[in-house]
Amino acid sequence: MSDLAFVKLGGSVITDKARPETARPAVIARLAEETAAALEARPDLRLLLGHGSGSFGHTVARRYGTRRGVRGADQWQGFVRVAAVAARLNRLVTDAFLAAGVPVWSLQPSASARCRDGRLRSLETAPVETALSRGLVPLLYGDVALDETLGGTILSTEQIFTYLAPRLRPARLILVGTVDGVFESDPLRDPSARPVPCISAANWERVRGMLSGSHAADVTGGMRSKVEAMVDLVRRMPGLTVHLLSGERPGALRAALLEPEAAGGTVIRFEHENRND
Repeated sequence: MSDLAFVKLGGSVITDKARPETARPAVIARLAEETAAALEARPDLRLLLGHGSGSFGHTVARRYGTRRGVRGADQWQGFVRVAAVAARLNRLVTDAFLAAGVPVWSLQPSASARCRDGRLRSLETAPVETALSRGLVPLLYGDVALDETLGGTILSTEQIFTYLAPRLRPARLILVGTVDGVFESDPLRDPSARPVPCISAANWERVRGMLSGSHAADVTGGMRSKVEAMVDLVRRMPGLTVHLLSGERPGALRAALLEPEAAGGTVIRFEHENRND
């Protein structure tokens, strides 16, 4: 089994998504420390980190409609503003992880990413592969990207992970948000919402009907679209496990990296699915 794990820190957990361009430095620092502790406990563990833009990129992107395309001068101004605020948040995350002793190397996705109709078609992977081979932790993030048909668009961390996974073959993909996995109803509105500990071929269609979008501004899609994308990826990569959990719960990320079965949250696993389509 590969010792490589992809970890995404959701914009909802590292920023206050209800307040424009507001980071949560204490949460970022704690997640960095948990990552450092996991790497210390397991020196053979290789990580690729990514993070969302939260209230930094999403707020500006929605104002200019960047995800739907970039045409006129005003929208191109919005395009570069989204890139600037996304990079600003990335700098905060980079500094926090370096301070915790995690050897992160920030890589700007928009420098090489090319999309078509909002879908990622190409991304330079050599720097990521070299970083991993040298014991570094490449750090990517939600960004803008040039698009052959739309001019420009938004590129989410999930899109980047989905592109890189078949090329780098990670064993696990960990998505860290504010909600502790998938629930049968919205736990932010329904305190009695029941968790879904595992999503598999046996229950996926039932779970799919329960999923709803995020509440605050999110131009990369809500919970349903993200889980659907991960299910599709797991189906295409037998043996890959996706883990969704809450970064609000101290120790959850460290546990997911070291003892995933005891980490809580929701695991997506389709290892034994028999597909005829």
